Amino acid sequence: MGTTSATGEPFLTLVIPAYNEANRLPESLRQIGEFLRARSFRSEILVVENGSTDRTSAVVIDYSESLPIDSPFEVRLLHSLKGKGAAVRTGMLAGRGEVLFICDADLSMPIEELGRFLPPELLAGTFDVAIASRELPGSVRYDEPYYRHVMGRVFNLIVRLLIVPGIQDTQCGFKLFTANAVSRIFPYLTIGGWGFDPEALWIARARGLRLIEIPVHWYYKTESRVRPLHDTFAMLREVLRVRRNGRLGRYDERVALSDSPSSASD
Repeated sequence: MGTTSATGEPFLTLVIPAYNEANRLPESLRQIGEFLRARSFRSEILVVENGSTDRTSAVVIDYSESLPIDSPFEVRLLHSLKGKGAAVRTGMLAGRGEVLFICDADLSMPIEELGRFLPPELLAGTFDVAIASRELPGSVRYDEPYYRHVMGRVFNLIVRLLIVPGIQDTQCGFKLFTANAVSRIFPYLTIGGWGFDPEALWIARARGLRLIEIPVHWYYKTESRVRPLHDTFAMLREVLRVRRNGRLGRYDERVALSDSPSSASD
């Protein structure tokens, strides 16, 4: 794997699911653009709008049109069914990069932390999926309410017990996948809501893909879209659904889904 391409294809794809993000996207896109301009490889940003009622789409189009012709990255606007999981799946399957990174629009993990995900070990092919972790030594959480932290740890404990043992933080919204891992995971996702994270990781484990966690600095954002009680119970139902699907063989590589994931639990 290398960081250049004779065809001009991007090395890195950033997938940003966006629901009513017109206020936060301008600054987030500016910060991401500055980070990518300093890199030695080509990149693409895919913003996947999923049912917004504000100017999210217009913000993305305006930013894309403002880029110079010699920009080392491009910006594309995609549309998806409502639901974060559905939006991420759409973006990951449309990405052309050798590595693809899921990035929350609020940049609760500062974009500079992405440098931790692109070490020489990745280029040497020593892992397939790299997960941002707020729990490993070296990670730092800023300004997170105590009750939110406790709820997150309880949910993660359930996820580890039922479907993804050993992963300390399945829900941080920043994850990197090689293109090969994307092709073996994302066509099989069935969950359109918040529970897509443990589903993707369960499938990765089932495929024998190599997962690692990377400690990051993470900032709690007061404008978070997560509704603690409602979304926690919804994700618990989805975790049980993943466990059931796995037992029934619905993630077999020979039965890739052609339709979009369900968003019934959103």
